[in-house]
Amino acid sequence: MNARPVAEVAEVRILSGPNLYFTRPAAKITVRLPGYAVADPGELRQLGRSLAVRASDAGAPETEARQRFVLRLAERVVRLLVRQAGSSRVAVRVRAGQQLDEIVVAFALNNRGRGEMVGKLLGGVLTDILTADDPVGTIGAAAAQVKAGPLGDRVQPLRPKVPVVAITGTNGKTTTTRLVAHLGMTAGLRTGWSSTDGVLVQGELIERGDYSGPGGARTVLEAPGVQFGVLETARGGMLLRGLGTATNDVSVVTNVSADHLGMNGIETIDQLAEVKAIITKVTRPKGWVVLNGDDPRVWAMRTAASGQPWCFSLDAESPALRESLETRGRGVTVIDGDITVLEPGRSPDRLVSLLDVPVTLSGLSQHNIANALAATAAGLGAGLSRDAVIEGLRTFAPDHRHNPGRMNIYTVVLPQGGTATVVLDMAHNEAGLDALLQVGRGLVRPGSQLQLGLGTGGDRTDEILIAMGEMAGLRADRVQVVHKEHYLRGRTMQELESFLRQGLSSVGVVPTASWPDELTGLTGLLSAAHDGDVLALMTHSDRAKLHSWLVENSGTADDAAEIRRKVIAARGEHEAEREIAALWEMDDDAARIDAARALQQRFPRDGRVLYELAGAHDSAGLEDEALQWYERALARRIDEPYRHRALIQQASTLRHLGRFDESLAILDRLAEEYPGNTAVVLFRALTLHDLGRDTEALRATAAQLVASSAEPDVQRYLNSLTRFTDAIGN
Repeated sequence: MNARPVAEVAEVRILSGPNLYFTRPAAKITVRLPGYAVADPGELRQLGRSLAVRASDAGAPETEARQRFVLRLAERVVRLLVRQAGSSRVAVRVRAGQQLDEIVVAFALNNRGRGEMVGKLLGGVLTDILTADDPVGTIGAAAAQVKAGPLGDRVQPLRPKVPVVAITGTNGKTTTTRLVAHLGMTAGLRTGWSSTDGVLVQGELIERGDYSGPGGARTVLEAPGVQFGVLETARGGMLLRGLGTATNDVSVVTNVSADHLGMNGIETIDQLAEVKAIITKVTRPKGWVVLNGDDPRVWAMRTAASGQPWCFSLDAESPALRESLETRGRGVTVIDGDITVLEPGRSPDRLVSLLDVPVTLSGLSQHNIANALAATAAGLGAGLSRDAVIEGLRTFAPDHRHNPGRMNIYTVVLPQGGTATVVLDMAHNEAGLDALLQVGRGLVRPGSQLQLGLGTGGDRTDEILIAMGEMAGLRADRVQVVHKEHYLRGRTMQELESFLRQGLSSVGVVPTASWPDELTGLTGLLSAAHDGDVLALMTHSDRAKLHSWLVENSGTADDAAEIRRKVIAARGEHEAEREIAALWEMDDDAARIDAARALQQRFPRDGRVLYELAGAHDSAGLEDEALQWYERALARRIDEPYRHRALIQQASTLRHLGRFDESLAILDRLAEEYPGNTAVVLFRALTLHDLGRDTEALRATAAQLVASSAEPDVQRYLNSLTRFTDAIGN
């Protein structure tokens, strides 16, 4: 059996742009040092002294203290090695690795060959000096090899010649990227952007695939005629290759939350925030760093950022907003429902109402309000005109054309009758699921349900999967598991689902079905839907397939006006609520009927409007006409409480017309559906009286009064009154 090596290089990466360690290209070398982890402390102290390592306490074997000593030692070795190879100025950074015997060393460089040669020799150098009589001489011999080796290609990131906005964050970066690009095109600039979908210029896809790294940046900025670049910047590219540009004019960080932890050495949210902050450190000094003031980790990035702070916050009284303005930065927030820009010494500049910004879903989608605020700051910070930004916000729709896979909303005719709302969103973590559930719930009309198609990639931790299951169980009315067959990432469907089920069961929920892919999941949700239900589906690579299937199977994409109607209806209101209220402020019966008819012409198939028209006739004493309109209204969908009110009024009208049996039939049904409703009891008693059934009328009325009265004397004699009431007619 071979002995474990003293030191070996596990990986060498040339980071061709600004990175986690430097704002310029660097070599990153991951080294495993099992021999150092267990070496004699005295030998290590002697080695540290010979190399002039400060604070040479070597610590006990296999401890964090030992790892810290090895970090200092490795930094000194690399610094000596690179300096003796001919570099007069040496910048070196070290970090602990994922194990106690692992470290990461990074040093700034200009040429690829030097970085690769140091990476090739470093393991041997660290092995040899542990037992060498002359460690400095050993390092010098290796430095001579580095100096004699080829310089290789010069490593330098692209220096943009056009305005560039770089955007990162855990959630919202793709939507914000698309929105900022739309603002650029609205301003008349030939705009290119890169994202996880690919590289696009003026909305035309020129490269398909995940281009959220440096390759996407280069492709955008080298595309012919591009005048404005918008770059989605994901963590993977920053960690593995560095940024694609040396600078940016505006950097945007949307948020930082737990996602993809445990990958590429990033174990905590704080470490993830450090990665996201890279783009803020290369913003031009006169440029803008657009930061989420509602996320403490993001707002903290201002302290090391190279540009001016521009805070966005959903809270107009946010301390972060005040701090930004006090340091001569800027802010953008929502004041009285308007997207508003704040500058020191100036009055708030109200740009546009949220109701007129389609991506916010009429103000329903909090996360898209935040994205719109970030995009507003980015567009203005990049020099786009105020008018172009406003027009861009007004015309960017949350649909499959402008923002595919992000809160795309459809109306679908159900085979079993009625319609359902389908929401497709690429929610993939806790924050994304939270946003999807928030939007889904905000679209549910009274009396309907929110059904969720729950599923995500297998590269989430067990804890995140359980937490997502718990969140789904608490906030959806029914849950079905919908797998992402191409994103299991080493897990089986059964394993992944077991953690989702664990979270669901912790809140007493069992999924009603499980599906192997997104399309069967969508059809499964639709087959279980009822009229008015909202079906929220977490989607990924199949989103285009789902869109096509919906369009081919009686589905229509909702426009901004339809989404607004649904949001208002979910609040139990009507989009003409003010006009309806105005009807009942009119004293003139004829004028009220005319106004109600005008509404009916605008909404000819709307059950609520038909009900109000019926009521207008009823209040004018036109019972025959009213009855016809009640019947037409009840043939349509009417949300509660207006449906049962329409039935009460229909029954009352039938009574006035002398059709007592028909009136009683409706009221009997209402009494079963709404037991204890005093209005139903009283109207029913009146009809019973007209039918000569006074004993029943008295018993029902007295029972309701006894059951519902809070009068102290009624409560004092409750048992007696209950007994006497039950005895009426016996």
